[in-house]
Amino acid sequence: MKLIPNAVSSRFGRQLLHLQKASPQVMFGVGVVGVVGASVLACRATLKLSETLEPLEKMKARNEELLDEYKMFTDQDEAHDHNEKVYARNELVLRVKTVLAVTKLYAPAAGLMMLSVGLLTGSHITLNKRNASLTAAYASVDQAFEKYRNRVREQLGDEQDRDFRYGTREVTETVEGADGKTKTVTHKRASAEGPSLYAKFFDQLCKDWQNNPEYNRIFLQAQQGYFNQLLQSRGHVFLNEVYQALGIEHTSAGAVVGWVLGGPGDDYIDFGIFDDLTNPRVRDFVNGDEASILLDFNVNGVIYKLIDKSADHLTV
Repeated sequence: MKLIPNAVSSRFGRQLLHLQKASPQVMFGVGVVGVVGASVLACRATLKLSETLEPLEKMKARNEELLDEYKMFTDQDEAHDHNEKVYARNELVLRVKTVLAVTKLYAPAAGLMMLSVGLLTGSHITLNKRNASLTAAYASVDQAFEKYRNRVREQLGDEQDRDFRYGTREVTETVEGADGKTKTVTHKRASAEGPSLYAKFFDQLCKDWQNNPEYNRIFLQAQQGYFNQLLQSRGHVFLNEVYQALGIEHTSAGAVVGWVLGGPGDDYIDFGIFDDLTNPRVRDFVNGDEASILLDFNVNGVIYKLIDKSADHLTV
C-alpha cells in the first residue's frame, strides 16, 4: 500500500521540476536581495562599533595607566606589582577581545554576504552549464541536418535539396505576352512559412529598406562586403550581427551561429542574393523590378564549436 497517492507525488514532482527550471532566476534574485541586506546589516553594525569598542578602549587606557604607575615607582620601595610583562599580556588579551567583539558585530552581515555571493555564483554556474548543453545540442542537430542534406544531394541532386529546404511549390500563372496573347507559365515559389531557419526577408519591416530596388541591392551588397572584411580581419562573425546591420530582429540561433575564418565553409559570407535566379522574385529584385528579397545566409555553424578548429586563423 502506497503512503503517498500518485496524484500527490506527481504534483509534487511537477512543482519540483518547475522550481529546478527556475532555480537560476531564484538564486539570482535571492542573492541580490541578500547583498542589499548584508550591506544594511554592515551599516547598522558600523553605527554600533564605537559603543562596542568603548569598554575595550577604557581597559586599554587603564592598562597604560598601570604601566605609567609602575615606571613612576619602580625605583622606590612601594613599587607597583604591574610590570611590563603583565602589560604585554593584558595588551594581547585586549586585542583578542577586540577581534572577537568586531567579529561578533559583523558576523551576520559577513555570513549573509557570503551566502548571497554563493547564490549568485551558483546561478551563474547553472546558466553556464545550461548554455553549454544547449550549444552542444544545437551543434549536434545542425551537424545531423547537414549530413542529411548531403545525403539528399547525393541521392536526388541539388535541385531536390533546394526544393526540400525551401519548401518550394509550383505555381501556375497566366501572363500576357508581347503579342497580346495570354499563356500559362509555371514557376517555383518558396513556402510562405519561411524557407529555412536562417532565411529572413529584407522588406519594409527593416529600418534601412527603401522602396527603391536599386538602392536596396547596393545596400545589401555593401553590407555583405563589409562583413566579409570583418570576417577576414576579426576571424568570426555572428549571424545576429548581420541581422542587426540589416534591421532584422535577433534570433536565438543567431546568437550562436555564424561564420569562422578557416572553418568548414569557403571563408566567405553570402547573403544568397544571386543564388536562385530561377525564382521570379529574386530575378525581379536583381533586375530592379522588386524592392524586397528573401535572404538566406550561408552560415558555417555554431561558432563556439568551430573556433577551436580554426585557432590558427584567430590567433595573432
